[in-house]
Amino acid sequence: MLLPNPVRFAAPLVLALTICAHAQNSASPLPDAPEPSTEPQDQPVTLHNTPRHFLQDQKAIWTSPVRIRDSNALGPVLLVLATTVVISADHQVMSSSKLIDPSLNSHASTASSGLLGGFVAAPVLIYGLGDLHHDEHATETGILGGEAMLDSLVVDEVIKLVSLRERPTVDNAHGKFFQSSVGTDSSFPSTHSMIVWASAAAIASEYSGWGTEITAYGLATGLSTARVLSRQHFPSDVLVGSAVGWMIGRYVVRRHRNAD
Repeated sequence: MLLPNPVRFAAPLVLALTICAHAQNSASPLPDAPEPSTEPQDQPVTLHNTPRHFLQDQKAIWTSPVRIRDSNALGPVLLVLATTVVISADHQVMSSSKLIDPSLNSHASTASSGLLGGFVAAPVLIYGLGDLHHDEHATETGILGGEAMLDSLVVDEVIKLVSLRERPTVDNAHGKFFQSSVGTDSSFPSTHSMIVWASAAAIASEYSGWGTEITAYGLATGLSTARVLSRQHFPSDVLVGSAVGWMIGRYVVRRHRNAD
């Protein structure tokens, strides 16, 4: 039976990544985040310090399972349950005749690529405008947005190398995991979704407000939906990609942004 394999894979993986979201409730770093012994705990957000921050992020993300406690386990458990349920419905959804429409698939793919380009360009544009107008908040947003996307890309590629899931267009959309023939073209999770939600979360966290959040998260939701409509990904691929990207974006901002 197909279900046990993805469930066994998804549960520990989502638990390991979701727990980094506990930093959303505090600006303090994760317990095991590395600290330079002779420098301030929080380095200013600059391009020069970004490599150091990136390494801190990666350590915090991949060591996060050791910090699972009863008090912060609800989010991971809910995401694992949601992922399990959605995986069980993936084949039925992607086999729907309504989704097997070349015109719809093509337009959705084009839309998702355009949205991806916009979200990748947004932090660069914000940083450029901030540098031009000497706006430290804007330059910080641009740097942290780029850092969040880079963090999410690394996490995404590692998961893909482990999951090795077939694309919806292969084998009548059965979505089998651990298929060596997949190579680097694993469907799980959605790279587009993870990068876009990391960028959206970083921008929305820096410029908190209903207008920014509706715009950023609305467009990110549109991209995730488009990845399914284009038949490039299963619903569970975009669910995990979106959730993990959002958590990484939130964590990066809460961990590194300047206190003022």
